[in-house]
Amino acid sequence: MQRILARRRWFFLQISGRRRIGKTALIQQALKARSQDKTLYIQIPDSDAVGVVAACNGYLETFGLPRRVKSLADIATLIEALVRQGYVVALDEFQYFHRKQLSDFCSYLQAAVDRLAAAPVQEVSGGLIVLGSLHAEMTALLEDRDAPLFNRTTDTIELSHLDVRSILEILASHADTDPDRLLFLWNLFEGVPKFYRDAYEQGVLSASRSELLARLFFASSSPLRNEADNWFLRELRGRYDMVLQYLSAHPGCSNADIEAALADISGPGEVKQIGGYLKVLAERYQMIERRLPVFARAKARSGRYYIKDNFLRAWLGALQKPVAAAAFRPLEQLISQADQRLCEVEGHALEDLVAQIYEEHSRLGIASFPLTERVSGYWDRADVEIDLVAINEDERRIRFASCKRNADKLPASIAALKLAAGRFLAVQKRFAGWTVEYAAIAPTIPDELKRQLEAEGVVAQSLSDLIAVYHN
Repeated sequence: MQRILARRRWFFLQISGRRRIGKTALIQQALKARSQDKTLYIQIPDSDAVGVVAACNGYLETFGLPRRVKSLADIATLIEALVRQGYVVALDEFQYFHRKQLSDFCSYLQAAVDRLAAAPVQEVSGGLIVLGSLHAEMTALLEDRDAPLFNRTTDTIELSHLDVRSILEILASHADTDPDRLLFLWNLFEGVPKFYRDAYEQGVLSASRSELLARLFFASSSPLRNEADNWFLRELRGRYDMVLQYLSAHPGCSNADIEAALADISGPGEVKQIGGYLKVLAERYQMIERRLPVFARAKARSGRYYIKDNFLRAWLGALQKPVAAAAFRPLEQLISQADQRLCEVEGHALEDLVAQIYEEHSRLGIASFPLTERVSGYWDRADVEIDLVAINEDERRIRFASCKRNADKLPASIAALKLAAGRFLAVQKRFAGWTVEYAAIAPTIPDELKRQLEAEGVVAQSLSDLIAVYHN
């Protein structure tokens, strides 16, 4: 952002990322160094043209600009005039211009952008920033060949989650790096900076599980009490909500599982619509994802569906119903119930966390098992199921891992892991002659259990071991 602003010439920047990832905070921080009378921020409302014009006039007044607009065309003209004067104009929630009643704006903006891009460099020292959280709609507005603004952006920034190393830095500064705390917070917040900020401001980053849940979700003033409904679910109704509820309770289910569940609830007529619901949730809202086992073809039918966002998964799977009942039942009982459900959700989250740590270690050059392919799970129709498969093509090593939230369950899982790995290797002939390794992973593993697992030829890895590598 600072490099883009330092050019002092026309730019058209697209910033994309999930809700609450920090898009607005990013531009606020980057624009601090600029003169305050040379910036304009407008958050586009989910409304019609009249509502957008009214909102725009409100921001113009707030920023002390004497101009007023009467139409969408006026907004595009205003943006051009301000940018020529050296302003940086930011349009937040830009994806709403994909709505039919607002779509004319993109044609008006195209003409303004083309004139700005064609102007001599010395005449235009400002720029335009558009921010959006609905990936499919931002893509339709800016990247589809038939879109008026196709190929007009000069820069693109895609904001993703904080990595695990960054989360550990936060915890080291404001709490501790206890592996159980890491898993608990990562399962709730993954790498969304805003949520860690909320926990910090409430003074609960270092608190017990129950206190954190009480302060962030169950109090009348809790900052995350209405987060999911306001930012994730407000546009979804009916069957979409049913699909998400089912996925939260059954992560890793197949298309057939979802069809059977909805047919049982609503009748067989719903089955024909499931594909459409899943496509919208995956492509437009990016709330779910379809995962394939390693080496599967893109069109393989063995895909499994998961809620993509940790916060949404934890909310639907553990928190939504207890929080909704807070006015009618004892608070301690509801918090305990929510915590128990979160523990179940954390079992699935552990696999994702470990996979991410493996990939980060490899990328940073600190891995005991460097990767040449993305670590992933594996399953097939013969009931072969493996939590994680890691591959090192260069050293001809392959590692199969079992992940358990409760370390006491690891010994019993090893026999099944080795059997499943044998079936995997019998099918995947490319690994003939490779070194085969087995790993058992849990948040913490007592020393005696580690020795027992290592005696069976299994690499015992606790989260403590995995995160300690970041500090070596």
